[in-house]
Amino acid sequence: MEKLSQLSRSIEGKVVLITGAASGMGRATARLFAEQGASVAATDLNQARLEATVAEIKAAGAEARAWTLDVTDKAAIQRTVDAITEHYGGLDILINNAGISLHAPIDSDEYEDKWLHSLNVLLTAHTQLIRAALPALRKSDSARIINIASTEGLGATPGNSPYTASKHGVVGLTRSLAVELGKEGITVNCICPGPILTAMTDSIPEEDRAIYSRRRIALRRYGDPEEVAHATLSLALPASSFITGVALPVDGGLTIRRG
Repeated sequence: MEKLSQLSRSIEGKVVLITGAASGMGRATARLFAEQGASVAATDLNQARLEATVAEIKAAGAEARAWTLDVTDKAAIQRTVDAITEHYGGLDILINNAGISLHAPIDSDEYEDKWLHSLNVLLTAHTQLIRAALPALRKSDSARIINIASTEGLGATPGNSPYTASKHGVVGLTRSLAVELGKEGITVNCICPGPILTAMTDSIPEEDRAIYSRRRIALRRYGDPEEVAHATLSLALPASSFITGVALPVDGGLTIRRG
């Protein structure tokens, strides 16, 4: 049968750099992209967990390599991106996933430290990774930048302004760079996960998660990291070439529910 579609839904042979790939959504994304045939450059600050993730991918017969990276270290970012592009011969997809969650009321003693650290990890690091990766991305025929934001980038929670402001910044950065880089064919999008079962939510008692799910989430449950990974994959496909500047909620209906 003659093929009717012209656009590819495969990332096989693409090179993807994923930050925060040792656990949670980053780990699920690394596993999924490798399973779909991409060469995965996995980075994280936690070397032991990162190497375990890469070993797991390789054991499944897919391609991945680990680079230990502190995303607050600008020089280390440049060295790592250079090493990745040299090793794989290029770069097609950048996924800014590394994150932290530091709660702090505005009048707390630790507020300024948490504010600065949150901005460094959650926003400034995105810009530095993008700047370092751009020369390689510009050589790709389907360059994709995908930033992991949060539903906190679309709303707000009391006592969480360092995180919330950073994630609003990620949404703004995504939209601005989508306009700036659009003429070069580089798409820039972001994912806004809602409540996901990761290390950040492990400390919440199961009963409290169940109550929150019933009250706030249309699907009445927390999401799985792999569900976020599949949304990320959809924005990375060559076929997603006319999608840019999007902030996609992956939240089980959290942001639309009013009662």
